[in-house]
Amino acid sequence: MDHMVVTRDEWIAARKRLMEREKELTRLQDLVNQERRALPWVKIDKQYWFDTTGGRKTLADLFDGRSQLIVYHFMFAPEWQAGCLGCSFFADHVDGPNLHLAHHDVTFVAVSRASLAQIQAYRQRMGWRFEWISSAGSDFNYDFGVSFRKEDLARGEAWYNFGTATVTTEEQHGTSVFVKDDNGVVYHTYSSYARGDERGLGAYMMLDLTPNGRQENGPNYNLTDWVKRHDEY
Repeated sequence: MDHMVVTRDEWIAARKRLMEREKELTRLQDLVNQERRALPWVKIDKQYWFDTTGGRKTLADLFDGRSQLIVYHFMFAPEWQAGCLGCSFFADHVDGPNLHLAHHDVTFVAVSRASLAQIQAYRQRMGWRFEWISSAGSDFNYDFGVSFRKEDLARGEAWYNFGTATVTTEEQHGTSVFVKDDNGVVYHTYSSYARGDERGLGAYMMLDLTPNGRQENGPNYNLTDWVKRHDEY
């Protein structure tokens, strides 16, 4: 490992210079978070139905007595044998924080187009506890830009991440946030896609602290270069 080696005092001086940059980033993140909370809302007028272990539920039902709902769009198409590798990596980070979210007026659910039976089997295999439901037969995934129809794939492009993007698979991942007012009206407040979901990956945050970083050096230059489902290592 070839890297500059210095005295402790020289290292502290360099570290303090970096800390100023880190503080700038933290302050900028605080401002971005504030702007995110200030985004306008969109009223959800369409009725969406989901298959859950508690029966058929509407989007409003998913709040489970809370006023805020985070939906993770988990890539799992009906014909797939397992959930997406990257989404599975994300899911490994959910159960710990989810305990605290539930006590801070936030409900978390994952949603996929696979059947509830497929979802439950894979969820049991992975040992996850968070709520994961099926939107099979619903337009939910399509309306929120994470699932694509055959004509989209044939055309090679679709609306994803707030722009026209090249699509080669029928599923993509993302996160959407909703709020429900005292009258039971549901509003869409936020969505993010692609690298926007990295904020939920604690393993990435830890790797970013290390000298070697993420080491995603090919062939795909993303987490598929090294991540496996946790029962496949």
